Amino acid sequence: MGAVLLPLRRGPGDPSFSSEGGIWFAANTPCGPGTLHVRRTDVVEARAWGDGGQWLLDGLPALLGADDPVDEFVAHHPVVAEARRRRPGLRLGSTGRVWDLLFASILEQKVTGTEAFRTWRELGRRFGEPAPGPMPLKVPPTPHRLLGLRDWEWHQCGLDGARRRTLINAAQVAHRLEKAAEMRSRELLEKVPGIGVWTSAEVAQRAWGDPDAVSVGDFHVAKDVGWALTGTPTDDDGMMELLEPYAPQRHRAVCYLLAAGLRRPRRAPRFSPRDYRAF
Repeated sequence: MGAVLLPLRRGPGDPSFSSEGGIWFAANTPCGPGTLHVRRTDVVEARAWGDGGQWLLDGLPALLGADDPVDEFVAHHPVVAEARRRRPGLRLGSTGRVWDLLFASILEQKVTGTEAFRTWRELGRRFGEPAPGPMPLKVPPTPHRLLGLRDWEWHQCGLDGARRRTLINAAQVAHRLEKAAEMRSRELLEKVPGIGVWTSAEVAQRAWGDPDAVSVGDFHVAKDVGWALTGTPTDDDGMMELLEPYAPQRHRAVCYLLAAGLRRPRRAPRFSPRDYRAF
């Protein structure tokens, strides 16, 4: 269960997510804000709070991967077959909603994880609504709330101009972008200026559990996939060539490799994160 739900967490200190005594997360839903608590004993138990609580409970099977076509997957490399054998319960969950995921993915564009997670925490803590229920979480800020922020408030949260413009572009049409989950359309998301194939893939993987949405353009994924399958890091073109036999479940193949810890050795110095609050 943790492997299915942990991709919803955006770094340490995520104000909308907690793994204390199970999995807790706060979200915006069509019915309003809600908080969901899921834990596993002999069975999966769930409780929810807020106007969006019942909507979250109704979506729990899909969130845990009940609709995921995992049985259709065929492994074409021994290393993928072994990774799948060791993790037979790994599924792709579906939140059924776009905004919270798109918001977080835009913040992660072309920056280190440290930078993106710091900005997500700051925006959530400052401008997110207190989540319903007993856990002190914050619901991610709504499009309306973000559109009301002033320049100095964006700056205090460490957001640069390029990502801010993309976030504002998305917030202005957020009500229409929710259709992307229903239509399973990455192309609809990519109509927004500033949203490309990487961002749309990150949303599709979580919003509707797209098993073929590979994160093309990611700094690490192509190198890690190349190293896992051939022993040599590769670029995006090389990765897509290696993954071609897995279409239409190429993202699932990547998930198995990464879940098995098959990442290239990283010996170079880490990229130094920037803090735009100091500019």
